[in-house]
Amino acid sequence: MFQSVRRYAAEAGIDDPVVCYQGAVVAEPTTGEFLRHVPIPLELARETIAALAEGAWPINCYVDDELYVAEHTAESATYAEFQELVVHAVGPLLDWLERPPTKLVVVNDPERLDGLEVEMKERFGGRLFISKSLPYFLEFAAADVSKGSGLAFLAEHLGFAQERTVGIGDGENDRELLDWAGYAIAVENAHPDLKRRADAIIPGPEDEGVAALIETYLDSRP
Repeated sequence: MFQSVRRYAAEAGIDDPVVCYQGAVVAEPTTGEFLRHVPIPLELARETIAALAEGAWPINCYVDDELYVAEHTAESATYAEFQELVVHAVGPLLDWLERPPTKLVVVNDPERLDGLEVEMKERFGGRLFISKSLPYFLEFAAADVSKGSGLAFLAEHLGFAQERTVGIGDGENDRELLDWAGYAIAVENAHPDLKRRADAIIPGPEDEGVAALIETYLDSRP
């Protein structure tokens, strides 16, 4: 979510646009302006919510950079605590939803989500972007949304070249990001598929691999 990213951008002194919501949003941290916003079409979002309701899956629904749920659950509390967010309970989402949501998320046991991911891809293949972000988050976005498409928009907006872009990832939802970037890097604790796609692998968070990579690049500049 942009409101989550914005706190870190402010702390780091970053005022360049940031890519959020799996690439569905590119926003200016200082002004809050959305330069790109590709929500799920309303009727498709309603169809997705109805399909998830068949299995009684708890759904996070994101509209106008706020998080809405039908009712507060242990899953919504876990997600809110993880992201430091306020969660708005609005009753049945199909009765409430009147505008296209930026994305939908199901929070649940990783193995159960593996099965749901297969089922939903069979049902909505080509109509939605469906991917795990973390093992216990299954995310749904518009079909042409990914971190890769978000980065491509940012490249055109800021004027940097694809072949001169370094992409760093660790999760399943970073596939398109690494595929788009001119040079792809996976951290050593990344999903195995990302490691197979990467041009290089760096140490994980506990060894500050990303920071070391950036510092090495900066030190190499004349």
